Amino acid sequence: MTRQAFVEQIMGLPVSVHVRGPGADSPAAANAVAGAFAELRAMDVVFSPYRPDSRVSALNRGEPVDDPLVEAVLDLCEQARQRTDGYFDAYLPEPGGGTRFDPSGLVKGWAVERAAEHLEGYAFYLNAGGDMTVRGSWRVGVEDPAQPDQLLTAIEVVDGAVATSGSAHRGAHIVDPHTGAPARGLRSVTVIGPSLTWADVYATAAAAQGPEAVTWLATLPGYEALLVGDDGALLATPGWPLPA
Repeated sequence: MTRQAFVEQIMGLPVSVHVRGPGADSPAAANAVAGAFAELRAMDVVFSPYRPDSRVSALNRGEPVDDPLVEAVLDLCEQARQRTDGYFDAYLPEPGGGTRFDPSGLVKGWAVERAAEHLEGYAFYLNAGGDMTVRGSWRVGVEDPAQPDQLLTAIEVVDGAVATSGSAHRGAHIVDPHTGAPARGLRSVTVIGPSLTWADVYATAAAAQGPEAVTWLATLPGYEALLVGDDGALLATPGWPLPA
């Protein structure tokens, strides 16, 4: 089967696109991938909390921002806060008091979904630092957070999304918004479902909540999750797929 892979460093992480099937090696496919990468770079310019020239940085400086993309993300962040009982909150506490707006836990999945629109008509997966959206059927590995070069399991994902949140790569960066303290109890949460935006949000919120989040995750229609505790214990929602 014809297949082609592309990788670029965007948003401070490796982003890869694999395209397969008829036309995968065509100039049109390469152009579609270039469009996807360009979309991600454009979203990074707007939303990166690390760029002083981004719209997010301007908001945090108290400057007025008139941008429909920012308005859309602000609305999504509020929806995410409500859907997760406040365990996802884009307003993070500052050490000296107050808060700063950091929508990264939502924007990455949302931006990847926007980028994937450039690839319509192809069987592909678009992977941004372990969070991915796929068209067609793909075998996806779930890494062991205690040994990131090893897999816990592999599952078949069809026309869906996979998001993982946890401390394996970035340390204890997730904060429980209710306490302001670093989240405890879970090394990683992997969520699969139809939307990468929401899979990413739910994974982040579950990591903030801790092991008891498995009960909440099981109530989300269309989404399933695998959680790894600090002690290595595995928890899964009832519909988590068996290994492929």
